[in-house]
Amino acid sequence: MNQMRKSNLVISAALAAGLALSSCFSSAQTLRWASAGDPLTLDPYAQNETLTNTVNGQIYEFLVTRDKQLKLVPQLATEWKQTGPQKWLLKLRPGVKFHDGRAFTADDVVFSIQRARQPSSQIAMYANAVGEPRRVDDLTVEFNLPQVNPIFLQHLSTLYIMSRGWAEANKATKTQDFANKEESYAAFHANGTGPFILVSRAPDSKTVFKRNPNYWGQIEGNVQEVIYTPIKSEATRTAALISGEVDFVLDPAPRDLARLAQSSGLKIISGPENRIIFIGLDQGRDELLSGRPKGKNPFKDVRVRRALYQAIDIETIKTRLMDGQAAPTGAMVPSPLGSFNDPALEARLPFDLAAAKKLLNEAGYASGFEFTLDCPNNRYVNDERICMTLASQWAKLGLKVKVNAQPKALFFNKIEKLDTSAYLFGWGGAITDPESIFTSHFRNRGDKGVDKGVGEYNRGNFKDDELDAVVAASSREPDEVKRQQLIKQALKRMAEQLHYIPLHRQYIPWAARSNVTVVHRPDNWLEWRWITVAPAPK
Repeated sequence: MNQMRKSNLVISAALAAGLALSSCFSSAQTLRWASAGDPLTLDPYAQNETLTNTVNGQIYEFLVTRDKQLKLVPQLATEWKQTGPQKWLLKLRPGVKFHDGRAFTADDVVFSIQRARQPSSQIAMYANAVGEPRRVDDLTVEFNLPQVNPIFLQHLSTLYIMSRGWAEANKATKTQDFANKEESYAAFHANGTGPFILVSRAPDSKTVFKRNPNYWGQIEGNVQEVIYTPIKSEATRTAALISGEVDFVLDPAPRDLARLAQSSGLKIISGPENRIIFIGLDQGRDELLSGRPKGKNPFKDVRVRRALYQAIDIETIKTRLMDGQAAPTGAMVPSPLGSFNDPALEARLPFDLAAAKKLLNEAGYASGFEFTLDCPNNRYVNDERICMTLASQWAKLGLKVKVNAQPKALFFNKIEKLDTSAYLFGWGGAITDPESIFTSHFRNRGDKGVDKGVGEYNRGNFKDDELDAVVAASSREPDEVKRQQLIKQALKRMAEQLHYIPLHRQYIPWAARSNVTVVHRPDNWLEWRWITVAPAPK
């Protein structure tokens, strides 16, 4: 049986046993936490998904990282300087060891960047953007860029550093091909320089870590052991927190927030996330994969895309479904900083059912059409419920929408293969610059080899040469004023063509026992070395 695909029965049994076991052996220095999904893989390049990245980010480290306020700070690199428009020189931290005792050197940096560029890597767009690394000496690396990169350091903060020697010894030099269900050594084992060491991994059941006793850096918190348990059911997650079986929940159900906030011994930590939630539509095929009428693809017509947009009652979604924990927007960027907080760029098309029906009639679909909406059910806040709500709202246009909700591991596999007609997706992280979404989502899909990463997440496979050219220009423009104009031009073009339908930026409320102290960041990143678990009150 595939280790990543256990039956619901086995998962339930393992979950119950895992929670019971962790409860029996918990201590003040053990953090037991949960969320709906499980890390997809321990290969840090195979999937670019927040929970997966967060867990891998406790094992592996970056050359440059983020502090508590998301500012860039040194990590495995101690200093850097730009020696030319397309050249950077980095000094590496001396005395750092990987978990297996191997010394960290420039060879590991060169290997990691090259591995991250491979066709199966989901962070190739970032690895390509930082250029070609060259070993100068054991603790010095030079990066030669193919073009000017205005956010070079921000891209470095997304690239995990692996051990070349460990990867070679374990035949893990190739990034796991997650989309084709490849299982590799690096997917289930890990060896980084980070503050925590992998102890055991049981996919979809429980993953255990211990503090790295030889960590080079400072660990502010007191956590010695971390036990992660995926709990799909919202009700079960809430019950586990209330009962004390877990100390922290990354994604409490919005409808349970008031109850949790009023519960003795619990607290809510909340704030907006740098993440845009949106709908993608197949615009590449001449006939939808799933839908009627046959022989047509309504989503190729911008009038149809606009009709779907204007039939969305976003305020109802915000107030009734999200309990106010969402910020509706018309700008397809994770952070309002990416649109310069420009009201014109942030403005949504108005909810107007009559206008939407008129647009469908003009496009030749007065009687509606049918399609399937693919959706994860354990990735974003209320993801499946959002899809069900959209299906209900679009039904008022005469559209028949089948919601296909799946666990994120299956969903991401499906979408990566472009096996979709329409899908719910989210994009965000620590980078507030629009480049974080521009090259990956706004560009035409590039060649898997030379242009790997360009348009990688353009899963609707639209081709917009005008948009592509503007985004490409913004990615290499060094002048801030000129670049800002290019960014605004790209956002206006996207708003006109509606290759995506933006919904909202989600909020990220976390829930914890009152004796747990965490640092809440807008990128939804839980940094374990900052966590303190005090003795539980008696």
